[in-house]
Amino acid sequence: MNCRSEVLEVTVEARQVEEAMLALLHTILLHRSSGKFHYKKEGTYSIGTVGTLDIDCDFIDFTFVRVSSEELDRVIRKAVSEFKDALSSDGMGQISLEFYQKKKSRWPFSDECIPWEVWSIKVNMVNLANEQERQICREKVGEKLGEKVINVVEVINRHEYLPKMPTQSEVDNVFDTSLKDVQPYLYKITYQITDSLGTSVSTTMRRLIKDTLAL
Repeated sequence: MNCRSEVLEVTVEARQVEEAMLALLHTILLHRSSGKFHYKKEGTYSIGTVGTLDIDCDFIDFTFVRVSSEELDRVIRKAVSEFKDALSSDGMGQISLEFYQKKKSRWPFSDECIPWEVWSIKVNMVNLANEQERQICREKVGEKLGEKVINVVEVINRHEYLPKMPTQSEVDNVFDTSLKDVQPYLYKITYQITDSLGTSVSTTMRRLIKDTLAL
């Protein structure tokens, strides 16, 4: 099985990191989750509904939609918070959302986790001089996030590999069944931090802000 890999990139100031990551990760998971499976007998099942919520950002001119599950939101927020805390104020980092399925192995070996889709979000941090620059950045990041969300939806709507619907005995090999109100595909979130922000990215954002101020 070939694992699909998608890369998104955003440039934000420190206070925008958490909201930008939540917007993108929740958008992906919204399209990679289903309602809870209710099996009647082996081979037949019904699927519950998935509720959604509109979330308004505080530091970005942007509203995103997420699954209404508070349990899932807590898991995502915890991972994003750890990533944000690890980033330096002028650094770079990457947070990845990997979807996988389990392949049962014979005892005494542990199950094999086979990734089938990975989303990597590269984050560039920028320091801004004043409130006027922050307001422009607030608008520009909102516009960029809108473009990224459209990109995510376009990618997900392609007819590409998804794990086949499992039987009741195999559902834990494909879906995370630990949440009471939603059932995302099995996933894990990881991150890595790199050195200080590249000059080209920082300069590009500052040029964008200065060009807007000049209008």
